[in-house]
Amino acid sequence: MKLPVPVFLVAALFLAACAPQTSSNSASDKDDKSGTLRVWLFQEVGNDPKQKVVDSVVAGFEKAHAGTRVDVEYIPVDTRAQRVKAAFNDPKSAPDVMEYGNTDTAGYVRDGGLLDVTRDFGAWPEAKDTDPTARQSVTVGGKVYGAPFYVGVRALYYRTDVFGELGLKPPATLAEVASTARRIRAAKPGLYGLAVGGAYTYGAMPFIWAGGGELATARGGSYTSAIDSAAARKGIKEYTSLFGDDNCPAARCAGFGGNDTVTAFAAGKAGMAIGGDFSHTAVEAGTVKGKYAVVPLPGTTAGSVAPAFAGGNNIGVLKSTAHRTLAVALMEQLTAKKTQAAMFDAMGFLPTFTDVRDQAAAKEPFVKPFVATLAAGTKFVPASAGWSQIDSSLVLPTMFQEVISGRKSVEAASQEAATKMDEAFGSAG
Repeated sequence: MKLPVPVFLVAALFLAACAPQTSSNSASDKDDKSGTLRVWLFQEVGNDPKQKVVDSVVAGFEKAHAGTRVDVEYIPVDTRAQRVKAAFNDPKSAPDVMEYGNTDTAGYVRDGGLLDVTRDFGAWPEAKDTDPTARQSVTVGGKVYGAPFYVGVRALYYRTDVFGELGLKPPATLAEVASTARRIRAAKPGLYGLAVGGAYTYGAMPFIWAGGGELATARGGSYTSAIDSAAARKGIKEYTSLFGDDNCPAARCAGFGGNDTVTAFAAGKAGMAIGGDFSHTAVEAGTVKGKYAVVPLPGTTAGSVAPAFAGGNNIGVLKSTAHRTLAVALMEQLTAKKTQAAMFDAMGFLPTFTDVRDQAAAKEPFVKPFVATLAAGTKFVPASAGWSQIDSSLVLPTMFQEVISGRKSVEAASQEAATKMDEAFGSAG
């Protein structure tokens, strides 16, 4: 599963040697071979295991590159949009290397923030084993703007002790998810039946997709919002109906994001939660350790799986870097097979390399429901630069929260969201 150290170091040195000293697509005319490299990575729920893996990579990198120091900062995911925008506008404050969500790729490329590393990625021996979907997540207009870090999907976590006590079975449909959640809440008022969040966009999407709804449809190379379609509205109603005293009170849950729902489940405050494979470590560290299981989130009919968002993160080099060769080499080491294998062991992040992922699934049973979810068919957000604006402007969370609060009907809130989405798609071209 892990590359022998000599092979890893030789590969790293080979990559560093092959990377061009300057690049026509770099905003900087410098390629310093020493100095400080600044890195921004995302802060996770329970970040220590991730930091230990990164620290090990950094130590090896600094040892192999005399006179080089790597300064890693962990930034909150929820405020990344503001930080990254400021970095793009002020190169002096920008990092050299950055972790970013795969939904942000097109927008960051449009904004001119990411470095084209097509040549480097193509010369990287390990890249040939990258999952095609993961490769697509770093590709815009046929060019590569980073390296995949991990892939992630969400499934249904549930409390085996609570289910056993109440004589419940894992729900077989989304309707049963809702009814089971309410049974749990009625029997145990101190628990959320299903922890949900008004700001948990990727937890809500399966409800929209399972009933045939879409976020948007592609037309003539651009996108048109479909969030106000009848099928999408049905999914919105099903999801927002879960915010009430009979499951997850709106006063508490309307502001929850994905991390909040996972934290609630891990702390023993919920009977169920929609969490990712990447949530496993945080749940294991909680009070529910040994008292939970995971199944794919069911769809509308028994035996089906609700389409999950094919998430994940990438790591890229900023166009403004003055350390191109070093930055590309560090990007590759942070996303290498050895690192991804260690990240899986530490955080449960699913590797983007097919061979490393197969080994992980064979080793750890908890991976199986997530691999099954991937196999059942996943969905992605519109591949438009406009999505970054939609995401950073909180268009969908605002829609959900307006419905949850009773300020607007599903029809009115979804129509307003559709208008905002179409404006963003239109401005992206």
